[in-house]
Amino acid sequence: MVNSIEDDPEGSDGFNLQIGNKNLKRNFPKGKQMHTRSQIFKYAYGQIEKEKAMQKQANNLTFSGVISMATDIELRTRPAIEVTFKDLTLTLKGSKKQLLKRVTGKLMPGRVAAVMGPSGAGKTTFLSALAGKTTGCDVSGSVLINGKAESIRSYKKIIGFVPQDDIVHGNLTVEENLWFSARCRLSADMPKADKVLVVERVIETLGLQSVRDSLVGTVEKRGISGGQRKRVNVGLEMVMEPSLLILDEPTSGLDSASSQLLLRALRREALEGVNVCMVVHQPSYTLFKMFDDLVLLAKGGLIVYLGAVKKVEEYFSGLGVDVPERVNPPDYFIDILEGIVKPHGINARQLPLRWMLYNGYDIPVDMQHNHGTVDTFGKGGEATISSETNERSVTSNVWDDMKDAFEHRRQHIEQNLSKAKDLSNRRTPGVLQQYRYFLGRVGKQRLREARIQGVDFLILGLAGVCLGTLAKVSDESFGAVGYTYTVIAVSLLCKIGALRSFSPEKLHYWRERSSGMSSLAYFLSKDTIDHFNTLVKPIVYLSMFYFFNNPRSSITDNFIVLVALVYCVTGIGYVFAICFQPGSAQLWSALLPVVLTLIATQQRDSKVLSNLCYTKWALEGFVIANAERYSGVWLITRCGSLMKYGYNIHYWMLCVLVLIAYGLLSRCFAFLCMVSFMKK
Repeated sequence: MVNSIEDDPEGSDGFNLQIGNKNLKRNFPKGKQMHTRSQIFKYAYGQIEKEKAMQKQANNLTFSGVISMATDIELRTRPAIEVTFKDLTLTLKGSKKQLLKRVTGKLMPGRVAAVMGPSGAGKTTFLSALAGKTTGCDVSGSVLINGKAESIRSYKKIIGFVPQDDIVHGNLTVEENLWFSARCRLSADMPKADKVLVVERVIETLGLQSVRDSLVGTVEKRGISGGQRKRVNVGLEMVMEPSLLILDEPTSGLDSASSQLLLRALRREALEGVNVCMVVHQPSYTLFKMFDDLVLLAKGGLIVYLGAVKKVEEYFSGLGVDVPERVNPPDYFIDILEGIVKPHGINARQLPLRWMLYNGYDIPVDMQHNHGTVDTFGKGGEATISSETNERSVTSNVWDDMKDAFEHRRQHIEQNLSKAKDLSNRRTPGVLQQYRYFLGRVGKQRLREARIQGVDFLILGLAGVCLGTLAKVSDESFGAVGYTYTVIAVSLLCKIGALRSFSPEKLHYWRERSSGMSSLAYFLSKDTIDHFNTLVKPIVYLSMFYFFNNPRSSITDNFIVLVALVYCVTGIGYVFAICFQPGSAQLWSALLPVVLTLIATQQRDSKVLSNLCYTKWALEGFVIANAERYSGVWLITRCGSLMKYGYNIHYWMLCVLVLIAYGLLSRCFAFLCMVSFMKK
């Protein structure tokens, strides 16, 4: 790295090491363990201030003095990941459309590579292929990690992937988002003081000091700005100290100053040996010169150029393409690939073939007839693809489409359930430790959603008032009518509330799971916090229902049955939230209690079908609890009514246990669906 700076002093603009040099050796206080929060933060801030002082001193040195200082510093490097890809081709199943075609090259550690190209060139597809996140595609060619044919998923604990969308928890502060990611993804053996230091450096490097205690914000409640939110999105991956960092358009929507701040932070990551690769759209000239390498893609997923940024203009000049004065080179190259600018003697369709000939790569079969006449490049390939597409569209039928869809789903499930060998040599916190971290995070989120919880309790209380007033207890039916409405109302309201546990956070789960976090810890933490509602909601409802209805059964018996019912329907709500889109999940949550209650109360229908409905067991539990209070002269009436409904006076405990069993089974099914079907 030092040699590269000496060879090209002017090309080291990106090595602006302001705000904390992360390569400095850490010096812990000797003979003193840090236990308190104040001691840990004092150590972290002391390290940062020391690094700032050394940086200020370095700014006053000559270039040779800086190199001398660098040689005296013990560099802290990370495990290197070199990604080599050869003839990488991605083809959509079914349509046979090629998204990438014969992509060959290498991404080196310690360098920042920019992936550029016009819309539809396959930039995001290229990054997804490198990260092992492609589904529904046939992949050919090879991707080597450090020269070995190993799965990229084996290194997921030291690979950071920043998606294009800002997937950040809006009801947490900036610091809380970063701190959670660091605790779950950094090595379990790393001291807490070091983890705090990592987070503090990232906050300062990304310029987030002023908003560290501000909520990120949601659609309903405004928080930090869009540019700051995007930097937090990048920071979630930086705090885990990756060896390979892949970013999908991290500078989109940012102004020039924010983009340069972000890129300087990424260049500082590269100083530790991190392999950084990012998609960028037509950067400014200053930003463009801060990259080490450029991957330029043409439409159809073909490579036009892959190499050093400082040599790209020289390469295109050799093709007769000279960048005019006062024109930004990346803008000019993109305009050529889009067909907006047509230089003399060459067109956009010829550039990929020229690159293959320049590097001595094998020419694809469908392009070999254009080997001698480069001017006709691209026409034959397009005709071949077009004819194949037309032939496919004519011969396709419903059965083929169903078969392709089934194959896609099968591959997706196998990929989600399979486990690749861990080669990252990083021992992250186990399931129990991550469960503690998730539990703390979900608890904070629920406390900040207290108003929504209050509305749920208010609606449930109003339901208790209405049903308690309208459905009076009858000595002949033991309050069966009122309890029927109770089962429907409580089921509907509690299922709708349970949907919020998983529906809004599907993207967050996808991101956290793909980075190696525990799915079991995530699911159990959500369910554990929801146990608060399982206990409190029955109290809210019964307090109103008993006041206006005054049934004969004890409040304890009804409370136990209602707790079991809420536990059961909450698990069913999890299944709907995970398996369906929000609109469909709400519709199912409203429709299912009504349908199952109708089936459970139809006395002439099959008893087997009725026993499969959870509403039957809840209603029987309520009626039995009320009927047990009738004795003496009421025994004949009690026996007749119970026989009419098909209930057994001794089955009260069985009803409770069946409801709990339904709740457990639905949670197991929901978890299985979460790890199998949700996007990875």
